Amino acid sequence: MTIKFNFASRRRNLAKLLPEKNCVAIVPSAPEAVRNNDAHYPYRQSSDLLYLTGFTEPESVYLLIKRNNKVSQVLFCQPKNKTMEIWTGIRVGPEQAVSNFKVNEAYAISELKDKLPSLLDGSESVYFPVSCDSWIENEVLEAVKNLKQAVRVGRKAPESIKDVTPFIHQLRLIKDKKELSIMQKAGKLTARAHIAAMQKSRPGMHEYQLESALLNVMVNGGARYPAYESIVASGNNACILHYTQNNMQIKDGDLVLIDAGAELNHYAADITRTFPVNGKFTKAQKEIYQIVLDAQVAAIEKVKKGQSYDAYHQAAVEVIVDGLRKLKLLKGTKKSIIEKGTYKQFYMHKTGHWLGLDVHDVGRYKINDKWRPLEPGMVLTVEPGIYIDQDADVPERYKGIGVRIEDDVVVTDSEPLILTKDVPKTIEDIEALMAG
Repeated sequence: MTIKFNFASRRRNLAKLLPEKNCVAIVPSAPEAVRNNDAHYPYRQSSDLLYLTGFTEPESVYLLIKRNNKVSQVLFCQPKNKTMEIWTGIRVGPEQAVSNFKVNEAYAISELKDKLPSLLDGSESVYFPVSCDSWIENEVLEAVKNLKQAVRVGRKAPESIKDVTPFIHQLRLIKDKKELSIMQKAGKLTARAHIAAMQKSRPGMHEYQLESALLNVMVNGGARYPAYESIVASGNNACILHYTQNNMQIKDGDLVLIDAGAELNHYAADITRTFPVNGKFTKAQKEIYQIVLDAQVAAIEKVKKGQSYDAYHQAAVEVIVDGLRKLKLLKGTKKSIIEKGTYKQFYMHKTGHWLGLDVHDVGRYKINDKWRPLEPGMVLTVEPGIYIDQDADVPERYKGIGVRIEDDVVVTDSEPLILTKDVPKTIEDIEALMAG
C-alpha cells in the first residue's frame, strides 16, 4: 500500500518551529544493525527521517537550511553503484534524489565531511538528534570545530548546538487524515491476525504456533514485518510484561495473552487480547478479565479532547482497585490503596502510550511538569491489565492469571475513535468466536 504524503508541508512546518532566522537542522538515517557475523537485521529507517522525507535507504542525511528565513534542503545518500546494487538492491542515487524527494541539492554520503562546514557556515544554531547515540554527532562537532578555526578568514560557526527531536516530535504527535487512514488499515489487519490466532488456539499447541498464525495474516495482508516483537504468553508467562520467548506448550485451562501489531507503510498497530486456550473462561478468570475490561471501557471514555493525558490512566486504576477490593485481593480503603500504590503489585504499568511511526511513539506526555491535554489527531493505546503471579499471596484459583486488553484510540472533536474494535473482547464474544 502506497500513500503519498505531503513531505514538503511537513518540512515547512519544521522550519517554522525553529526560532532562528539562520540555522540548520540535520536528520540522519538509522544505522544498519548486525544480527550476527555478516548478516544484518532487516533495515528500518529512522522514523524522523521517514516523516520528513520518505527516504528509506541507510547511510543518508537530510539537512534543512534556513537563511534569513528562506529554506533550502540538501540530501546526502549512497551513490549509484552497479556492483553493490546487484548484491543489496537498487539505490536512488543523488541525481534522482533531487527530483524524487524535492530537495535543492543531493550528494554522495562520502562528501558529507567536506561539505558540512560550508553548509553550517553563518548559522546561529545547528540542530541534530542530541544524546541519541547518533553517528552524525561526531560529524557535526568536527564541522563546527573546523569553522571555529577559520573565524579569522570570515567563517562563522554556529553559536549553539540544540536538539532537533522535540520539534519533529511535536509535529509527529498530531496525525493527519492520511496517517489515520493507514493506521486504521493496520488496525483492521492486526484485528484479523488476532482473530485467526484465537480460532486456531487449542490446548497442547506451542505459543510459537499461534505466533505463526498472526504473522501469516499480517504478511499476506501486506505488512512485511510486525511493528514489534510479538508477545504470545500462556499461563503464568502472561505475568511477564515483555515476554517474547513464545516457546512454551499451552496447557488446557491456560489463558493466552497475545500482544501483537502489524506495521503498514511504516505505521504501527498495537493490540492485546487475552483468551482461554480451550475456549471457556473459568470463574476466576472471568472475574479478573471483567475487571480489566471494565477498566478499559472507563479509560476509553476519558480519551477526549481537553482531558489530561493522565486522566484515562487514573480512570483505569480506580476500576481495577474497586474490582480487586471486591475480590479481597487488595485490602484497605480505595483512597489509601491508590495513594500508597499497593495496587501496583498487580497493575504496575501505565494504561497506554502514543502510537504512530513507532509503536511507543514520540511526543511529550507532560508540558511544564503538567500532564498535557489531549488534542484531536493524537493516537494512543488503552491497555489496562492485571497480573497475578503464580507466587503471589492470593487464593489458589487466581494464581498465574495475567490479563491485558489493548486497543488503539484516536482523539477526535467528539467521541473516541477505536481503530481496533474488530477484535472481540467481551467474555461472551470471545467464547462464541472460539466455539465457532
